[in-house]
Amino acid sequence: MDSILDIARWQFGIVTVYHFLFVPLTIGLTALVAFMETMWLRTKSPEWLRLTKFFAKLMLINFAIGVVTGIVQEFQFGMNWSDYSRFVGDVFGAPLAIEALLAFFLESTFLGLWIFGWDKLPRGLHNGCMWIVHVGTLASSYFILAANSWMQHPVGYRYNEDTGRAELTDFWAVMTNKVQLVTFPHVILAAYMTAGAFVLGVAAWLYTRKRFEADRGMYRKGIRMGAVVALIAGIGVAVTGDVQGKVMTDVQPMKMAAAEALYDTEESCAPFSIFTIGTPDGTSEKFAITVPCLLSFLATGHFDGKVEGINDLREQYQEKYGQDPGATYYSPDGYVPIIPVTYWTFRFMMGFGVLVALGAALVLWMTRKGRSPTSRWFAWMVLGLPVAAVLGNSAGWIFTEMGRQPWVVFGLMTTRNGVSPGVSPAEAWISILSLTLLYAVLAVIEIGLLARFVKRGADPFEEPPDPTLRGSDDEDRPMTFAY
Repeated sequence: MDSILDIARWQFGIVTVYHFLFVPLTIGLTALVAFMETMWLRTKSPEWLRLTKFFAKLMLINFAIGVVTGIVQEFQFGMNWSDYSRFVGDVFGAPLAIEALLAFFLESTFLGLWIFGWDKLPRGLHNGCMWIVHVGTLASSYFILAANSWMQHPVGYRYNEDTGRAELTDFWAVMTNKVQLVTFPHVILAAYMTAGAFVLGVAAWLYTRKRFEADRGMYRKGIRMGAVVALIAGIGVAVTGDVQGKVMTDVQPMKMAAAEALYDTEESCAPFSIFTIGTPDGTSEKFAITVPCLLSFLATGHFDGKVEGINDLREQYQEKYGQDPGATYYSPDGYVPIIPVTYWTFRFMMGFGVLVALGAALVLWMTRKGRSPTSRWFAWMVLGLPVAAVLGNSAGWIFTEMGRQPWVVFGLMTTRNGVSPGVSPAEAWISILSLTLLYAVLAVIEIGLLARFVKRGADPFEEPPDPTLRGSDDEDRPMTFAY
């Protein structure tokens, strides 16, 4: 790996995957923290307030690290991918600007009001601030995913031959791209599943600790709530993922073929392999566990549907786009992505998602009708569910982006042509090593802070003052921050 292209791709991959470790958890936790506070307002139960403040601390730690890594993500477009930025700038400018100016400021402004407004705002308004923060995370996700979906399926643009750039002609088409319409609910439901698994895992770990025995009733609420959210969201992830697979086959058939390492077209009843032992490129296999006709259903919605193979698709791409752009580190066969990466990340994505949903269902069954499992194996088993959710999210994005190769914008620009021409390999190496070291430090900080606050458990109950009940004698008292 000595070319600027390979180094730049590794750097972008490291930064992107690392950043996305925090994004789903932040999106999901804003909703769950808002829900917990709503339950406190409705039931007046001190336990819901304690859970609200406890998981809010963990959310804020995650939010802060996510913001820092997201800033670096933006800078990379100008650092290592200037030709790509020049090509897509007219299209990306609108959604990314709206995301920064509207959605992110909506999140940060109302998050600040929520943090410092416990004894300043009426309780209903204070709770509403967190719900607005969650709406801001959804809006931010929508605009960012719209930009990414355009890379998968370009719409609403025209190519200017004089400038060599794609120019936006229909903003609404970009916002309602059919890839976007299935990607957004899939990603958001995965975020809810991740947050539900996180609440479930942390609450279960604390539930089994003897020093928190007096608070078991409170943590049991967290366990049950997290399990319900993870299970329902997990089912939603499976349904939206099925729809997304069919849209993907329509706009990027090579990605579906690469997901199964299917080299020859199957005219009907294409099988799906759950596990395969064979050559790394998938050209031959020695052992495989397959489900008959399942690939046809995943790709077309019909068990007798036709699924095109890699060889036929490569010939179609050569006829449409010209000869292969050349074998590279990231695309050994030109128009064909790296098969082992697409094959296994596709299965890891689905496997971890199913594991989380089944784990949540198992927890609901084990805690039914007041049952209280307190064994250590239960705690460690459940604590593994948020890890599985995070791994599933990462595998899904690796598959999505690696399966698109060699295109950075499908059908319009190859990744090779998007890299910055003025960056040397030495400069790129300095950049990737510096960021990797920085991210390693941030990982230690993130894990250390989360572990520290989780071990402490929820703080004792202390009801914040209600500003609506404040008398005239309180008007001259100094303002204090209750959080």
